[in-house]
Amino acid sequence: MSILPFSSSDKKYRRSPKSHPFLPKNQNNNQFRSDESYYESGEIGFNGASFSGAVFNLSTTIVGAGIMALPATVKELGLLPGLIMIVVMAVLTESSIEIILRFGKASKSVSYSGVVGDSFGGGGRTLLQICVIVNNLGLLIVYMIIIGDVMSGTRLSSGMVHHSGVLEEWFGTHWWTSPYVILLFTALTVISPLISFKRVDSLRYTSALSVALAVVFVAIMTGITVVKLMIGSIEMPRLFPKVVDQASFWKLFTTVPVLVTAYICHYSIHPIENELKDPSQMKLIVRASLTFCASVYVATSLFGFLLFGEKTLDDVLANFDADLGIPYAGLLLNDVVRVSYGLHLILVFPVVFFSLRLSVDGLLFPTAVPIVFDNRRFLSISVGLMGVIFIGATFVPNIWTAFQFTGATAATSLGFIFPAAIVLKDQYGIATKKDRLLSWFLMILAVTSSTIAISSNIYSIFKDQGSEIMRSEE
Repeated sequence: MSILPFSSSDKKYRRSPKSHPFLPKNQNNNQFRSDESYYESGEIGFNGASFSGAVFNLSTTIVGAGIMALPATVKELGLLPGLIMIVVMAVLTESSIEIILRFGKASKSVSYSGVVGDSFGGGGRTLLQICVIVNNLGLLIVYMIIIGDVMSGTRLSSGMVHHSGVLEEWFGTHWWTSPYVILLFTALTVISPLISFKRVDSLRYTSALSVALAVVFVAIMTGITVVKLMIGSIEMPRLFPKVVDQASFWKLFTTVPVLVTAYICHYSIHPIENELKDPSQMKLIVRASLTFCASVYVATSLFGFLLFGEKTLDDVLANFDADLGIPYAGLLLNDVVRVSYGLHLILVFPVVFFSLRLSVDGLLFPTAVPIVFDNRRFLSISVGLMGVIFIGATFVPNIWTAFQFTGATAATSLGFIFPAAIVLKDQYGIATKKDRLLSWFLMILAVTSSTIAISSNIYSIFKDQGSEIMRSEE
């Protein structure tokens, strides 16, 4: 992925690379290119990304760790409302992305932060960059923890049950199967080479592989569920939410940040668009990616909830630690499911990491030349971020509660609040009545659900601490 090119409204934040007396020609139209986006690619001769490559990269950005929490979300909402909400959230996400693209063209901004900065100035731009950093940093730490849990087993903490990892089951417990060693080895040998690319199109093949691995995960889960349905070992799922009191009603709203997080990709829209051979295809690319991801999410949620029912965990991957009751192939399928999704997260990592690196660089060095032209800055920021992610993944045994906090704050802000605020500000007078109504709905939904989710998480923390104190006194 290239560093973001900057429009006239963005240039005050970046210095241009030194001028070239002879500008290269665009191979498509034989015209001289003087736009900064050419130099931002970091490679001479790059002729633009393809439609399929862009779909793979955007789909890879979307399908991450969020998919693991969706079966639990369906368990909370009930099968029918849960599946409907997954589809509705995809439609709302497409609408919010369309807003960003439309207002980006009106303001001649070619980055999400540029669109926000054009409407709300430097303060709004900085706030958006902070949200991207919080969201992506939390996501990548979660990715690393899941990778460690899949390969080495979960780390024990208060109130948690240990789930064995694949290497632990195969070879037993050794120093080289510990999560710290596995994560360090993975970071140095696999992830580091992938995050060294300066264009997202360079990751199109790994993105395609990651999408294929997600499909393998869904296909195996579907096959297991079908077999268990045939042998009659699956109970009738609960179709609607179980609302027994006021607390259980308000808890339903805590699923919204999880659903928003599952589709968050807004920070990658402009970088992908900037590399396209034909930028006018971006809307079709967004629709194709969201359609594919929604299909994967619906299948995962449906078959995951059918397979595990009320025993569905917050991270459905942990459910595959037990025998699934499939004759002859149960344990083998468990390992294939976990390893395939662990590899998927490894390949998703560099796409999300690139947006994180851009936001950190833009926040710390707002007037410097693009990071692609400064190898020292590129390396130092990359190494520093990987260090923070590794420390977070190795010394925080359970960050799901913290992950819910980031989903209720940064993710809802990026997905709903900022696009809605741009429409309501309507600096160029291009918003329709439908846009305003949709924006008010997005704003109210995001603020309400986030407030309830944060309050619920805080209440759960204090409740769990109180239970721990009572048990210790007994």
